[in-house]
Amino acid sequence: QVQLVESGGGLVQAGGSLRLSCAASGLLFGMYDMGWYRQPPGKERELVATITRSAVTKYAASVEGRFTIWRDNSKNMANLEMASLKPEDTALYYCNAHLSNFGDYWGKGTLVTVSK
Repeated sequence: QVQLVESGGGLVQAGGSLRLSCAASGLLFGMYDMGWYRQPPGKERELVATITRSAVTKYAASVEGRFTIWRDNSKNMANLEMASLKPEDTALYYCNAHLSNFGDYWGKGTLVTVSK
């Protein structure tokens, strides 16, 4: 059974930092592209950052230069370092595992709240 478990969310002041982690189990982690998505209050889910199995990264324009995604295949983990946080970064953050022709797995999310 595939499980993605996010951790590291919380309340932080604007300008602060947080690190989110996603622990994956039940899948061949190294084969999957990993990603972080978020759903702000009252809005749709949006892409934050992705990292391919070859470690190629992509970021949403709104977080470019502030967030960093990386993966540790030896620990089956995908992490998101978030710096210079803004109130508009407030959202439920989800971990995603994607493998072409096999589909996607999602975690249950971790809440990040950035206060002014």
